[in-house]
Amino acid sequence: MSTRTDTMGAPLQVIDHDESEGVLSGAYYAAPRAGVVRAARANKEKPSHYKVICISMYTETLSKLDEMVDELKRRGLTKANRSALLRHALELVDLDAVPRGL
Repeated sequence: MSTRTDTMGAPLQVIDHDESEGVLSGAYYAAPRAGVVRAARANKEKPSHYKVICISMYTETLSKLDEMVDELKRRGLTKANRSALLRHALELVDLDAVPRGL
């Protein structure tokens, strides 16, 4: 940085062109690189009390499930969702009553 004076003799501080280019092109203003973001996500502690899974279901079954969730919400259970309803259903399953041709 250099110091100059204006027309009235007051000192002005002028930023060197190379210095300003270095700041503007530096990592401070750069978008995070994908590898840095991935590393940050990898270091983040993951919850151990649940897992996200993917299952296949027929569209008819999903429609019925969604209708049941909508009905529960209509009845005032505002936090009802697919996962909660499936968890509740699992608690009610009688393994001895499951048909062989499942």
